[in-house]
Amino acid sequence: MAELVIRGGTLVTPEGLLHADVSIGDGRIQAIGPELPGGTEEIDARGLHVFPAVIDVHLHFNEPGRTEWEGAATGSRALAAGGGAVFFDMPLNSTPCTVNAREFDRKRAALEASSITDFGLWGGLVPGSVGEMEELDNRGAVGFKAFMCDSGLPEFPRADDFTLSEGLTEAARLGLPIAVHAENHELTQGLSRKMAEQGRSGARDFLASRPVVAEVEAIERATRLAGDAGAKLHIVHISSGRGVLAAAEAKARGADVSIETCAHYLFFTEEDLERLGAIAKCAPPLRDAEQHDALWRTLLDGTIEIVASDHSPAPPDMKAGPIMQAWGGIAGVQSTLAVLLEQGHFRRELPLERIAELTAAKPAQRFRIARKGSLAPGNDADLALVDLHGSYTLKAEDLQQRHAISPYIGAAFRGVVRRTVRRGETIFADGAITARAQGALVRPS
Repeated sequence: MAELVIRGGTLVTPEGLLHADVSIGDGRIQAIGPELPGGTEEIDARGLHVFPAVIDVHLHFNEPGRTEWEGAATGSRALAAGGGAVFFDMPLNSTPCTVNAREFDRKRAALEASSITDFGLWGGLVPGSVGEMEELDNRGAVGFKAFMCDSGLPEFPRADDFTLSEGLTEAARLGLPIAVHAENHELTQGLSRKMAEQGRSGARDFLASRPVVAEVEAIERATRLAGDAGAKLHIVHISSGRGVLAAAEAKARGADVSIETCAHYLFFTEEDLERLGAIAKCAPPLRDAEQHDALWRTLLDGTIEIVASDHSPAPPDMKAGPIMQAWGGIAGVQSTLAVLLEQGHFRRELPLERIAELTAAKPAQRFRIARKGSLAPGNDADLALVDLHGSYTLKAEDLQQRHAISPYIGAAFRGVVRRTVRRGETIFADGAITARAQGALVRPS
């Protein structure tokens, strides 16, 4: 007898929507089909859609070292409330940053003790750390993160072109991807200095200090370096249609590039930054309506492969004051699936299968995470049960994260996550965290 049978849901699979039961045992999907034999526990999923749980490949839970900003205890609960069962934590804003094996071990231990979802860990690529990459690979890093511009943290300096080139060469040898924050350092720094000298500190001034061309130029440079090194390159949080097209052109030339955008670029525009203030500040920044629409076109035509949250929270006092000085990060880990359902499926007819691909299948495939990312026998039973007929307006008290700060508060969404299952255990159900066991490290197969 199965430990758990989910009855009568509409499964979102790569082959299409399937009305079937799911049988689960030992944390994995045992069988999918109509009228499966009974289980020790059964869940009535009639009227619900069963998605593979979200794999968020890009976020910052800041543990250890800055858990007062978030921490995996609260951050993983927010992910679960949004239908997620796996996250990849970036090497910053943990302190010390995860740039060597010792800090990898410290972070792994901290997250094993606090996270209710499974997790992978990015290593960092900074000047002087190329020699540490092999040990990070041995520990199970999913890849290496590099900033082509100032990261905002002095302990995680940007990778100059020499460091990036050397890192790409080593990453190619190891078979792991380099993830780049692609913005031109000299241009963004020079424009920021100009704004400061002129006493300009408003929302429009911040936007002008990080133009689309800074993103496009850095993407073009990174893809050429990666192509020359024969390395896998993952471009994080592309904010503009022009940026996506630059990455796609590199792929057409033969570069091994994967393209990520984030939910907030699909939901907000630069006008929202003016309306909301620093709570909607991020880097690269929100873009104008033209680039926002172009970004959606590249998602709808299949060019964008992954959508993540880039959840980058901070205490309330760091999101106050002049926008140029405020922390640049959006807290949105709970809302990625919600955005794709509301803005994608309901408003733009984005197929549900494509949403599952963007948030689960492609992340698992690109980063070689075995038994994750799709509803199939033998895979881990990571599921999100969603009521597409339900709707809600996000309130601060709905957020499971540490600080109830999010630009999505007050937004209306269709599609309610009723239950999230991680390896067969329900970790979130009807607004409450129910997890008993902790999450575990995932690593490339």
